[in-house]
Amino acid sequence: MIMKATTRVISITSALMIVALVVFVYVKFFFVFGEGVKAGELNYVVHKGYIFKTYEGKAIQAGFNAKQTGTAIQSYEFEFSVENKLIADSLMRCGGKQVELHYKEYLGKLPWRGMSHYVVDSIIAVR
Repeated sequence: MIMKATTRVISITSALMIVALVVFVYVKFFFVFGEGVKAGELNYVVHKGYIFKTYEGKAIQAGFNAKQTGTAIQSYEFEFSVENKLIADSLMRCGGKQVELHYKEYLGKLPWRGMSHYVVDSIIAVR
């Protein structure tokens, strides 16, 4: 009788731990935490990596920083990854142009998805 109760407790605990692990992995690596659009001057898009070749890019976003002494122009870098080869190829031909990119933000990085938390999934506009 005691053996059955112990086995049952171990089985339930193991099942709960597996469910918790699956939920953690899903939330960390596959749940879309946020999505939006960022605009800026496309600096570069490259295809790189040792084992997993991914497309990585950077866009420079210009903005204003209002300080007490005056207003200064400040730039922000938007580093992103691209999963889709067609989108990456299109962006490679847009270096130096103003682009608007739709992205998804994940809490964790996967080596085959890219080196950034931000994954661009479409190009909205190129000027």
